Amino acid sequence: MEFDRRTALSISTVGAATAGLSALGVSSAGEASAALAGPATETMLLTGCDADHTVDWDFQVTAGRRAGEWSRIPTPSNWECHGFGSYHYGGDLVPAEKGNYRHRFTPPASWAGRRIFLVFEAAMTDAEVRVNGVSAGPVHQGGFYRFRYDVTALLRLGEPNLLEATVSKESADNSVNDAERRGDFWNFGGLFRPVSLQAFPAARIDRVALDARADGTFTAHVTLAGVTAAGRVVAQLRRLDGTAVGGPFSVAVASGATGATLTTTASQPALWTAETPNLHQVELTLASATGVPLHSVVERFGFRTVEVRAGDGVYVNGKRIVLKGANRHTFWPTSGRASSPRLARLDIGLMKDMNMNAVRMSHYPPDAFFLDLCDELGLYVLDELTGWQRRYDEGVGAPLVKALVERDVNHPSILFWDNGNEGGWNTALDDDFGQCDPQRRAVLHPWTTFSGVDTSHYQTYNSTASKAAGGTVFLPTEFLHGLYDGGAGAGLNDYWKLMGGSQRSAGGFLWALVDESVVRDDRGGVLDTNGSRAPDGILGPYREKEGSFFTIKDIWSPVQLANPSYYDSVFPASFDKTVKLVNRYDFTNLRTCRFGWQLLAFPAPGAGPGHRILAQGQAEAPDVAPGATGALALGLPA
Repeated sequence: MEFDRRTALSISTVGAATAGLSALGVSSAGEASAALAGPATETMLLTGCDADHTVDWDFQVTAGRRAGEWSRIPTPSNWECHGFGSYHYGGDLVPAEKGNYRHRFTPPASWAGRRIFLVFEAAMTDAEVRVNGVSAGPVHQGGFYRFRYDVTALLRLGEPNLLEATVSKESADNSVNDAERRGDFWNFGGLFRPVSLQAFPAARIDRVALDARADGTFTAHVTLAGVTAAGRVVAQLRRLDGTAVGGPFSVAVASGATGATLTTTASQPALWTAETPNLHQVELTLASATGVPLHSVVERFGFRTVEVRAGDGVYVNGKRIVLKGANRHTFWPTSGRASSPRLARLDIGLMKDMNMNAVRMSHYPPDAFFLDLCDELGLYVLDELTGWQRRYDEGVGAPLVKALVERDVNHPSILFWDNGNEGGWNTALDDDFGQCDPQRRAVLHPWTTFSGVDTSHYQTYNSTASKAAGGTVFLPTEFLHGLYDGGAGAGLNDYWKLMGGSQRSAGGFLWALVDESVVRDDRGGVLDTNGSRAPDGILGPYREKEGSFFTIKDIWSPVQLANPSYYDSVFPASFDKTVKLVNRYDFTNLRTCRFGWQLLAFPAPGAGPGHRILAQGQAEAPDVAPGATGALALGLPA
């Protein structure tokens, strides 16, 4: 999606998921709208859609580089990455910085009669917003969360309007600073995720929370607004190609209704797992009593069931799974926390290339498009409320939990919610997650035991052996620290022999995915890791593959040779040209894989590098169920 940086992009959208679908190339907003019975939500982007596609706004920073100078800055972005303000790591306090933004825009005159919201996907960290000189609402606090203002009465439709935002790098709330700004990572400032206007019909579907289970039962909890007369909410399930799944179903709503619940059952739906990321969508239409459609949305979802079986393991769709993952910050050396679907797809591709099936969102919720891609490409997700050894107070934290869950609730990739990290949880917020999540996903406290899951960090080999053999589900949300263990792959083979096969081990997450180095334009463009403090990852800052990449790829391969002697022994003369394999997939039979072989001739020691391929071919994939052992006949020449 390309457009002129100097102009805003106006698109029509349907529901919260559509912008992500468009970015993924699943379907355009226009195509989705054409399939709906009623008017859609219309969206006008005021910034660019991501860090790769930006729109320039007027900008001034109050301290640090270029302080006091009105200039132009691409949005979305972090201002430090464009020559403004100061670089700031964790608890290293700097003089307070604020960024003043100005942007002029003209909303369509055709929006008359609609309810219009100004939506910020995130701002770092406190945001004070004005439209045409009038406050849009209370100052938002919390740097990684979507927030919005009803600006219907403040806009001049069909005419130029002025949007102003003052973004404070440090929060006026000390608990926000404790949870977000004092952690062990780089701190940035700015409008680093998109800003848009969303225009809803007066009577509208405000949001949707779905619960789609592996047995085909489907429930949609629909939040309504502006309903002034009796009507109905009508729904239709579909595959992504538009094929209907069952027939339409509906429920009546009374005048003044603020919610509706719809249920149905799909017959043997294709299930979602990280190995089989089968997705569906639901079309929802609010209609009048006479059947006139008033508002329609589309939400994408997957049929799947997640369970924590006490003293047993983590199950998806009734099958025990083992998570093999890494901790990921949203980070790029030249753009900070501002990202794009291109960068998200790069990271997910590299994780899957290492045979990972999971990712922990350390230590804040990611961009929505990252979760869209996890749904589409197949990664299990731990989605996390910010809090690094310090916590949000309940007053400021409760709205952030609500914002987190309401935005992310329909992603089938999300298995758990994390309430902070390493003591950065407020137990008063634990039950808030379930208030917005009809799936009632378990809430974890990373580095301790909660919800029946022991997530303790950086256990020794001996303590890992004890925990893997214990009576509690063991899922370390951080282990084998990439810096202190000399590389994330170092020791993994030994640890994985304990963790990969234990009945109560649910896997684990390596720390961390990438080296987090900032390009410092005040130091001639050097890559700065703040000494040894910034995360040292499996991948370099620009995703260079380090040695651990190949180690992890091998150890976490879901297809393993059953006999270790295959790796280091000379085959006997009686070798029958077959090898035994272990299938460590959770849901995939090896008959769906492809196998190839090569016979290689290596030179004698000291004769130089290289080898010759003497012969090569394909082997017929054996029928080996998940978790089973089978034989692969190679069909080698005589």
